[in-house]
Amino acid sequence: MIKCHLSRIMGEKKLKIADVARDTGINRGTISRLYQETAVRVEFDVLEVLCNYLACDIGQLLEVIETIEDQKEGLPK
Repeated sequence: MIKCHLSRIMGEKKLKIADVARDTGINRGTISRLYQETAVRVEFDVLEVLCNYLACDIGQLLEVIETIEDQKEGLPK
């Protein structure tokens, strides 16, 4: 499972979804899905723009979380 920390980062920087969409040119719906962690896919260029805009690296924005199902199936983290 991949955890997106966009909502936390935006909160720390006191940014709204509308701010990020306006400043980056990224579709508001895309930002909303990442913010709410409902996105099922995202383009690399979107991640690059977000990381540059938020002054963070990809590891701060996205994190791989091992789930109970992964543990049961013996999948690597």
